[in-house]
Order: sequence, then C-alpha cells, then structure tokens
Amino acid sequence: MSAPLRIYLGDLPPEATVDDVRELLAPFGEATDIEIVRDAQTGLPRGFGFATMAAEAAGPAVAELDGTPWRGHTLRVNESHDRGARPPRRSW
Repeated sequence: MSAPLRIYLGDLPPEATVDDVRELLAPFGEATDIEIVRDAQTGLPRGFGFATMAAEAAGPAVAELDGTPWRGHTLRVNESHDRGARPPRRSW
C-alpha cells in the first residue's frame, strides 16, 4: 500500500455529511480522516472538505470525480497541497 494522499473536495452541497463523502469515495477505496470544513462562527458548512486515501485510490477518485455533478453541485476534486504558514490577520 502506498503513502496516504489528502484530497480536496470543493463545491459540496450544504447537506453533505462525512458518511455521504465516504460513500461517494467508496468505489475508489477506503477514505479516512474525512473533514467537512465549517464556519467557525456560524457552524455552517463552507462547501468544501478534505479526505485522506491511499495514493492508488486517490488518483482515480480525483480523475473521475472532478467536474462531475453530485446532488445538484459540480464537484471540484484535486490533490490537496499544504498552503504553508499564513501571515497573521490584522485587526484594525
């Protein structure tokens, strides 16, 4: 088994759950560490998330799911890249 790969899942419908994403990715392999990002203040989903899969499963998942319709939304799926350290926010 190859090293795990983290993938980005964009334009998720607001009602999507971790179990829904797991089911979406299941045909390609097991997804672990699934996270749907939520707004810190409202708790509402922000429309994107991340999942970790084995590289041999993540590659086909990215290739086949990117740009496909799912529950009324067109998914954006790609390999996640570390954005690095971000500068601190200014509060004027």
